[in-house]
Amino acid sequence: MLLDLFSSKDRAPAELVLTVDGAEIADLYPFLIEATVELSRAEAATASLTFEARRDEFGRWSVQDEEVLKPWARIIISAAFGSRTEEIMRGYVREIRLETPEDAGAARVKVDCQDDSTRLDREHRRRTWGTEDLPYSDELILNEILAPYGLVADSDSGSGQDNLVGLAQDDTDIKFLKARAEFNGYELIFREGRVYFGPMRLTADPQDTMLVYAGMDTNCLTLSVRADGHQADAVAYDAPAASGDATTPETVYPDLPLLGTERADSQAAGLEPFVWKLSAEAGADAQRLQVLAQMKANDLDIHRLQGEGELDGTLYGHVLQVGLPVPVDGLGDRLSGVYYVDSVSHSFTAAGYKQRFRILRNAYGDNLDSVSGLAGALMGVL
Repeated sequence: MLLDLFSSKDRAPAELVLTVDGAEIADLYPFLIEATVELSRAEAATASLTFEARRDEFGRWSVQDEEVLKPWARIIISAAFGSRTEEIMRGYVREIRLETPEDAGAARVKVDCQDDSTRLDREHRRRTWGTEDLPYSDELILNEILAPYGLVADSDSGSGQDNLVGLAQDDTDIKFLKARAEFNGYELIFREGRVYFGPMRLTADPQDTMLVYAGMDTNCLTLSVRADGHQADAVAYDAPAASGDATTPETVYPDLPLLGTERADSQAAGLEPFVWKLSAEAGADAQRLQVLAQMKANDLDIHRLQGEGELDGTLYGHVLQVGLPVPVDGLGDRLSGVYYVDSVSHSFTAAGYKQRFRILRNAYGDNLDSVSGLAGALMGVL
């Protein structure tokens, strides 16, 4: 069949590739014991590299005396699948530690890294964005902040708020951008020199499929999924009037696309309404409260189904990315389908390349037909 030509994967063992200041540090690979990278939608990406530290007869150390790994060195961490390489994280070396216990054979050099966001945390700035004559938008602010760092906004980013006047920044650039992302209910994800500033991308092109109990095609080693019934169906708040102390009760429901065929909420259970009440926020107007309520309602919704598991990185053949959908097959008609990747922990050891993940979903029902066919087969090889 034609599809067989596209579905076969390169089964060469996945390998770690470390590039520091533009050059691969292949000479240090023999001393590398473990490399881990933590990726999350909510936090900066971080990495930890552990090297065996050896000292030669002249008293020179194998790793730290190479003067390659030093604070603020530019680092890119990738996974190579045969002739194809996919980036996991890029950023800077933050900290280096030499550990010399009593047993000289256990001496280690540990290197901690963080993604590009750490560079935006070096200078405290005081600035006011937007005037009556020249109002700003979050999109303009994002582009203006990123440009000096050689970063660009992801093309899928949202525009945020418009007509911003007198918006005060009194913090580092990254803390200010995080605050703006939270204000808009956006994610802020740094990847490959681009910054995504926008809502959850539930309808983006899915990644390659996780396969559970699929015989020789299995790539998902373990996976547990739980349905959390104690996630409220809606969020209520008291909207203040334009003037005076009067308030009007409002209720907000999730507006996320369904990652399945059947809602996973409790509205059809025949019980009393399940509504979470938003706590009052000092100085918040009706528009701000509505945004906060929508953010909370969507967050509750996407956490109705939560899965945790581990991929064999070689068999999966890709770097699983956070903040994007991924199909999961092999869990039956109710739990198979498209999920959203919340976090991934990449680990390279002598045992191989593993990816521990956390995935989220707001619906039941196998909707894999939406990513099946030739396009679905091509996802595994492109």
